[in-house]
Amino acid sequence: MVSERLVLASKSAARRAMLEGAGVAFSIHVADVDEDAVKAVHDPADRAGLAVELARVKALAVSRHDPDAWVLGADQTLAFDGGLVSKARSMAEARTRLQSMRGKAHQLHSGAALAHKGQIVWSGVDSVDMRMRSFSDAFLDAYLAAEGEVLLTSVGSYQLEGMGSQLFEAVDGDYFTVLGLPLWPVLAELRRAGVLAT
Repeated sequence: MVSERLVLASKSAARRAMLEGAGVAFSIHVADVDEDAVKAVHDPADRAGLAVELARVKALAVSRHDPDAWVLGADQTLAFDGGLVSKARSMAEARTRLQSMRGKAHQLHSGAALAHKGQIVWSGVDSVDMRMRSFSDAFLDAYLAAEGEVLLTSVGSYQLEGMGSQLFEAVDGDYFTVLGLPLWPVLAELRRAGVLAT
């Protein structure tokens, strides 16, 4: 019988759906952290490391409020054209972003961290190489109209689990990592922690 409690320190619908789909019981407590402050002191060239650091900061923030729970923090960074890409603030910005990534490759880094009693007990990251196809402006406009402002919640202005799959010609890596969580390592740690049955 599993008695340990899990809290997800993320408002991501995709992460919630992944854990629910895997049969994991959890509650949600969105971490209130200043991501820009974390980014300001982190080496901008270490994009995978930034994803992990943001996940750690989120897990710790919630663990301090609920020390008896196991707290899962997660974050994702997108590396493109030598820099980091942030979430678009408008549909116009999303359109420009997708146009710039058209026909090119970028990398997604999904970091996760598990905290207990105010301490990080595990963290990890997985990376995926993504290549967008050379889609037309007409397709892009149809895509933006169909998906709407939900695209502003995703760092790449796309969601692979929906119509966004049509933006790509190749993905090299784990599907769950694209969605925002290195699920297999996370499930292994939850089993080790006693949150999931072995």
